[in-house]
Amino acid sequence: MTMAAENFDLARRNMVDCQIRPNQVTDAGVITAFETVPREAFVPSYLQGIAYVDEDVRISENRYMTEPTVLARLLQAAGIKDGDIALDIGCGTGYSAAILSHLATTVIGLDGDADLAEQAEALLQDMDVCNVAVVHGNPRDGYPGQAPFDVILINGSVSNIPPHITDQLAEGGRLVTVLRGAGYNNTGRAVLVTRKKAALETTFLFDAGSYPAPGFDEPEFFTF
Repeated sequence: MTMAAENFDLARRNMVDCQIRPNQVTDAGVITAFETVPREAFVPSYLQGIAYVDEDVRISENRYMTEPTVLARLLQAAGIKDGDIALDIGCGTGYSAAILSHLATTVIGLDGDADLAEQAEALLQDMDVCNVAVVHGNPRDGYPGQAPFDVILINGSVSNIPPHITDQLAEGGRLVTVLRGAGYNNTGRAVLVTRKKAALETTFLFDAGSYPAPGFDEPEFFTF
């Protein structure tokens, strides 16, 4: 299923105008990033025709790209600014890292799937994205060697957020993801976690459905 380049451009504009803007996304930087990054390049070729639907798109076995509206609202809530260092956990084929590259100064894309990490690195290099480094590693570990981070995005939904991930937030740092499980409805809830003077403040943002992020369902994880 393929489309001409001009049709992808139109689909991208429609995604922004009909999905993202109507869902309370007003941040100019976020909107520009979604207008710019070719989402179709980050999905399998046979799924490029549905790259811009407002739902999670499968990128490999049991892995999905977060739907555009949820990702846009999470990134807007994170309040990303020039100078920020961002960690993109579960970056998959690199779409979210490419979006983040327009918002943050430095981005680390982390994925537990070596094949996906390799795809992400190749795609980002082909697009001349110079401020993203992609690494292969256990997503539940985060990336302490580069910490602290101003922004952490966990792609997909998690039942709990491990404290050693939030420990990697800088003072004033923000983590965004989707929480699911006990105490939440079936679709889950998007959250913003902010570090303030060594304490964590959690804000519930909106209801959101998202496929589980691999590697985040361990019993010892801290629950807000």
